Amino acid sequence: MKKIIYYLSILSAVLTSCEKEIDINLPEDEIKLVVEGKIEQNQPPLVILTKTTPFFAPTDLNSLQSLFVKDAIVTVSNGTNSVQLQEICTSNLPDSLLPAIAELIGVSLANLQSFGFCLYTTLNPSIFGEVGKTYTLNIQAENKIITSTTKIPQLVLPNKFWYKDAPGFTDFGYVWFELTDPPQLGNAYRVFTQRKGKDNRFIPVFGSVFDDQFINNLTFQGFLQRGQEPNSTAADDLAETSEYYAQGDTIIIKFTTIDQRHFNFWNTFEIAAFNNGNPFASPATILTNIEGGLGIWGGYGVSYDTLVAVDL
Repeated sequence: MKKIIYYLSILSAVLTSCEKEIDINLPEDEIKLVVEGKIEQNQPPLVILTKTTPFFAPTDLNSLQSLFVKDAIVTVSNGTNSVQLQEICTSNLPDSLLPAIAELIGVSLANLQSFGFCLYTTLNPSIFGEVGKTYTLNIQAENKIITSTTKIPQLVLPNKFWYKDAPGFTDFGYVWFELTDPPQLGNAYRVFTQRKGKDNRFIPVFGSVFDDQFINNLTFQGFLQRGQEPNSTAADDLAETSEYYAQGDTIIIKFTTIDQRHFNFWNTFEIAAFNNGNPFASPATILTNIEGGLGIWGGYGVSYDTLVAVDL
């Protein structure tokens, strides 16, 4: 035993004496521009332009605000008209306009009030979205050129919606729908809901996108699992029933058609978000339709329906 202790003492001394401070210069990642842009029928185009940040960069409020790219030349064309979008920062707008802006850009009102956003849009109706048209985005910023195209597909209207309690629960359940997919392959969809009096914007349902790879030209039924505001502390988002709608809810359903590249982005984005923190999940690469940068430029063909949650 004394010999073992002696050898361990020598080994410890040797290892300690071999300690050396090593400085490693990590290469800086290339800064890329990130687009979050959309256009819906009868609505103006909307583009939020930011840039990536180094992995070890500080993440305080000021540094996050600096990620917005300003003074960019952002142009949208529909093949007939080409319009340069105007830069707007919400910190310069009156509070009365913030609820409408929050719904337009798809963020919570609380986030918009605490963290100002800068975006590019226009009130020129000649470039508002039209079903069946293709829209080209061109951005010139920070010595970079970004391009992308998207289409607002033809609307596909669900046959019906209804509410049903979830198994094992009373007064909490899912919204169900029936859809007949068109005969041509390549249709894709994204779904949002808003509970009247509870949500201040349309929130993507959990697993909000699907395509017709397995349902082409079929009539099928599916259900919608309620989505939540990120990092929400609302009581109904922390309860065990957080994924359900409650009986009595008035639910506005925003059912959208999207093109295939638009679907690929949100599908891979949601897979990556679901896998975050899961050590057993395979890494997911988010597919972008942006040339020269990252992100999404997506068209939506939008239809709305309203349902009062009652299990008949």
